[in-house]
Amino acid sequence: MKFSDKVIAVKKEPLTALESKILQVNLGYRCNMACKHCHVSGGPTKTQNMDTKTAECVLKVFLDNPFETLDLTGGAPELSPSFRMLVIEARKAGRNVIARTNLTIFFEKTMENLAEFYRDQRVELVASLPNYLEDGVDRVRGCGTYKKSIEALKRLNTLGYGMDPGLPLSLVYNPQGMFLAPSQSTLELEYKRELLERYEISFTRLYTFTNMPIGRFKDFLSRTNNLDKYMEKLSSAFNPATLDRVMCRHIVNVGWDGKLFDCDFNQVLGLITSSDAPQHIDNFDYRSLIGRKITVDDHCYGCTAGQGSS
Repeated sequence: MKFSDKVIAVKKEPLTALESKILQVNLGYRCNMACKHCHVSGGPTKTQNMDTKTAECVLKVFLDNPFETLDLTGGAPELSPSFRMLVIEARKAGRNVIARTNLTIFFEKTMENLAEFYRDQRVELVASLPNYLEDGVDRVRGCGTYKKSIEALKRLNTLGYGMDPGLPLSLVYNPQGMFLAPSQSTLELEYKRELLERYEISFTRLYTFTNMPIGRFKDFLSRTNNLDKYMEKLSSAFNPATLDRVMCRHIVNVGWDGKLFDCDFNQVLGLITSSDAPQHIDNFDYRSLIGRKITVDDHCYGCTAGQGSS
């Protein structure tokens, strides 16, 4: 059954947006890494990047509307020329900022003071660490990634991240293949125990995300003739209780080119907001985005399978 039909069968109406407090901004697909599960297929050779004019428009929209949080993602969002400007101006206005970091970015040239910049600006960090074991990380993110990630986490701890309540440090787990994410609360306890015992690392919370059947992971599924099998796994695990808290109902997503989307996954697929809402940052209207019909497709089963992934 198509996801749109499944929603109608459960809710008796299409999925609609609620009032959004988070403006999520994808600054581009350029990244210092090329992870196997990356939904945007990010990498060092990617050229998609938000220009200065669009970034300035994003900032104005954020400050002129009742958003509480600016959520910056990529690629590696830190590689965008507008990244620090957006952070500084949003924090100057007293708004919360989330940066989604891959941890290895701290070791790139010109990023030597990135950790201190985050601390000084009191930025909330959401960091990718798909496993607490070395093999589990290096297998999907590249050889040597785990050691860099552990070193970065230790450095962040020394600056107060994961220790000071005002410097939250969340980690993100992804399955290594065609599996659903395990219980978030159970795995969080396991992560905290293992990282503390092995490296004396502390963090605030763990998020578990199911690998989405888009981008580089979809390419892998297609190459191995497992796409249909994986989609069947996701659809069979559909949990109607997740529909109230899927991210698309609570955020507005801005793509690197200024187009508006319901989530970062739709942004990758080019599925812009519905025709009953603004579709570009230049035409932004907050009130028109509340209650809009969410644009869905079958990849949405990834956010509604099992315990949910949002």
